[in-house]
Parts: sequence; structure tokens; C-alpha cells
Amino acid sequence: MATRIKRSPKAAAPQVLLDDIQAAALRIENSVLLTPCTESHALSEITGSRIFCKLDNLQHTGSFKERGACNALMQLPAPARRLGVIAASAGNHALGLSYHARRLGIPATVVMPVQAPLIKITRCERLGARVILHGSDFSEARAHAQTLAQQEALSYIHGFDDPQIIAGQGTIGLEVLAQVPHLDAMIIPIGGGGLIAGAAIAIKSLNPKIKIIGVESSQAAAFSAALSAGHPVPLPKLPTLADGLAVFEVGSTAFTLARPHIDQVVTVDENTIALAILRHIELEKTVVEGAAATPLAALISGQLPELKGKTVALAIGGGNIDPLILSSVVEKSLVTDGRLIRFVVGISDRPGGLARLTRTIADAGASIKDIAHDRTFNGPDTSAVRVTCTVETRNRSHIAEMNQALQRAGFTVSPA
Repeated sequence: MATRIKRSPKAAAPQVLLDDIQAAALRIENSVLLTPCTESHALSEITGSRIFCKLDNLQHTGSFKERGACNALMQLPAPARRLGVIAASAGNHALGLSYHARRLGIPATVVMPVQAPLIKITRCERLGARVILHGSDFSEARAHAQTLAQQEALSYIHGFDDPQIIAGQGTIGLEVLAQVPHLDAMIIPIGGGGLIAGAAIAIKSLNPKIKIIGVESSQAAAFSAALSAGHPVPLPKLPTLADGLAVFEVGSTAFTLARPHIDQVVTVDENTIALAILRHIELEKTVVEGAAATPLAALISGQLPELKGKTVALAIGGGNIDPLILSSVVEKSLVTDGRLIRFVVGISDRPGGLARLTRTIADAGASIKDIAHDRTFNGPDTSAVRVTCTVETRNRSHIAEMNQALQRAGFTVSPA
């Protein structure tokens, strides 16, 4: 679903100006990587646009979050540095903060929900952070972090709704402008809103003709909800592959700063996000997390036909996806893509019945990945066997061809 942005008078909010973003770029230039923004001929071919990928998944900790965290940490006065910082995060902000706090010699504490992924707990601890598990969700973890900040005189570093964070994230926009000639549009994921606020301010300040398009998961469309209400509103948290975008409520500062600079917001569903992850792996040889796949998902969803033939940059914000989730995503994407199918077919239990089935599938050019007999729950006919087949195919047209070949051979096919 696409939402066009209606302009409204700017509400009073902390200011982030182009000067702030340019100052942040100078401040952090020797601390974060200048990531490549490479042209993708393969993605250009499938989308009809000239695609450039801004690969911030190549940062030290695998995401753009380092930019804002580094910028905020480097502006702390000496007394605050000695006391330390604290944040609530179970994801990329925690990693970026932990990494740069250790590099700068600042004690860091990260509060995560008790169900936080073990791999992220371990990585933050390895980066020298004190990790505290508290609460069943992010809101409870954040409340505890804010309490600890007061009790221990720690500086609380918000993950997306802080002007210094937003200015740091905006440096990605400056880099893209320098790396991509004749840019027409940039597609940017929206979670809490810090990345799109900073990048949009940077880009629109230097070239207001460039379109800024935000993209959200349909399971976590907090910015779209804020646009409808005119202000940030809380949403129920639903599961999504784009877990980096799954905030309860878009940041009020980020929303106010971003809104005047965004041209359009689209939402994408889970199947399209999964398919975009697969396209990045297959065509770009790049592993991305769900949030980072949403810009490509927006293009392949068909919601942005006006970008055909245009030069478009995709903000690839992170690559920290759990390997087990990645494995599941790839398989489900193959199903969505018509390249993996499971079906049930009845065959004779006499010698040669199974061989005839497999030969028919092979002759149709498909490859059997798994096959299972079911003699027990097969009804009263003891001469027949139900067989469940998982088969690799080229595409949906190939599935239709295989089904026709099975029907011609006398097999009755039904969904598994």
C-alpha cells in the first residue's frame, strides 16, 4: 500500500540541519566505514530502474546504526564519558553503541528484553558491554534502562529519536549523493524514523528534486499510522521478517523532521520481503536482514511504476540476520517464487508404481528433493499409496507443465 505525503506546517521540534549532518560526517569519518554504493545490473534488469545499492551492511557491526551511535558518543562531555552510557536495544543499535563505546573507552550498558536473541547478547558482551536482560518486550526494557540511567547517572542514548543520532544517520545521504550521479530517488526503510529523517534532510537540502520514498513492513507500519493520525501513535507489535523496523511507535522528533522531506511511503508484505532477501542473495551475492530488503521489496511489489527508467538508490541498512531464520526465509521464498512445490499424489502399491511417478516428474524436467509414502492413513484401498513429494521447479509455468504431465500419466495431484 502506498501513501502520498501531504505537506503541513512544521511543528516545533529539535532541529537537525544540513550543517549538523555535515559536521557529523567530519566527526565520524575516521571511525565508520565509507561503504560502497554499487550499481547492480541484475537488480536493474528485474526492476526496470537503474539500481544502486548503498551497502551499509558492510559496517563494522553490520548496520548503519553505527553512524548515529558514533556521532552521539563523540559529543559526550568528558564527565559523561567517564560515567558511561546506556541504551535499550536488542538489535543493531546495541551492537553499534557497544562497538564504538569500547573504541572510545566509554563504559556501555545495554538493556535487552529477556527473550532477546542469544547471538546478539553474546556479541554485545564480546564488544565489552554490560548486558542486562529485563522485561518481556522493548518498552519494558527501555523503561528499565531509563530508570538505571537516573540511578547510575548514565547518559541514555536513544536508538532513533535523538537529534545527534539522526544527524549521524543522515551521513548516509551525503555519501549517496557523492557516489551516485544523476540520482532520481532513494528508497529508505522506516522503523523509528531516524535513518529516513537524517538522510532525507541531507538529500533534500542539497537537491530537492530527488524523491525520498519510505518503505515499511505492513506488520509494523508505524510511520503510516502517524501520517493518518497526524502524530505518532502506538501500534501492537506483530511478528515481521523486518524486525529492525518493528517499533511500537515512530519517534516524535524523527517524524516531525522527516515528514516535510518524504514524498511517499509504501508498505510491503512478508512474502515480498522474503523474496527480496532471496533476490539479494542470488543476484547480488549479498546477505541482508529483513529491514534492509524492504527497499527492493518496494520495487518488486509493483507499487512504484514511476521509477521505471530512473536512477534509484536503495538503502541496504544491515546484514544481521539469524542464520536459522535465513534458511527458513530462503525455502519459503523459493515456494513464493514457484521454484519449490509440495504435493500429494496417489500411486499403485504394486512394483513399479513409485518408479513410474518419479520417471514422469524427471521427464518433466523437475527434481525431487524429498518423497514420503503413507500407507497407514490412506483410506480403504490397500492397493494404493499416498505419496508426498517436494519438488524443485524452474517457475510457476514449469509447475503447470509438470502437473499436466502427471495428469496425462493418470496421476491425480492435490496440494499437500
